[in-house]
Amino acid sequence: MAGNKPNTVAVVTELAQPVAEKYGVDLWDVRYEKEGSVWFLRIFIDKDGGVNIDDCEKVSRELSTVLDEADPIEQSYVLEVSSPGVERDLVRDWHFQKFIGSPIQVRFIRPVEGVRDFVGELTGYDENGITMLLDDDVEMQFKKSETSYIRLVDTYYDNED
Repeated sequence: MAGNKPNTVAVVTELAQPVAEKYGVDLWDVRYEKEGSVWFLRIFIDKDGGVNIDDCEKVSRELSTVLDEADPIEQSYVLEVSSPGVERDLVRDWHFQKFIGSPIQVRFIRPVEGVRDFVGELTGYDENGITMLLDDDVEMQFKKSETSYIRLVDTYYDNED
C-alpha cells in the first residue's frame, strides 16, 4: 500500500501552486533534498521582471502555514523560497517552450564524442526531444533523460562593450 502514496514533491507542488497564483508568481520548481543530515524543501518562484525578497517572503509565510496544516512531510526540514536564478535549470515542459531561442548549457550523463558539456541555442522541444543549435551551426537533438542538467546561460556580460 505504501507504493500508492504520492511523492513529497508532487504533494507540495499541489499545495504550493495556489499560493504562488495568489501572489502572482509562477511556481518554477519544487525540490526536496537532503544535504548532510538536514532536509531542505526548496520552492523556486518566478515572474516577468523577476521576483524580489517581498515575493519570496509572502509565499514563504503563507506556504509555511499551508504546510503546517496539511503536514505532508514527516521529518523536520528547512523551507526555502527563492528565485530560480538567471542560470536556472530547465525541468518542466513549459520551461523549454518559454525559452526557445535562448542560450542553454547541457551536461550529458555520458559523453557525446568525448564531450559532456555543450552550449548552444535552444531551438526546439517536443515529444521527440530537445533540439539545440551549436556555435558551429551544427544541430544537436537529444532526450532530456540523456542529460544531467539543462540550464539557461547568462549572456549579460557577453553584451557589454
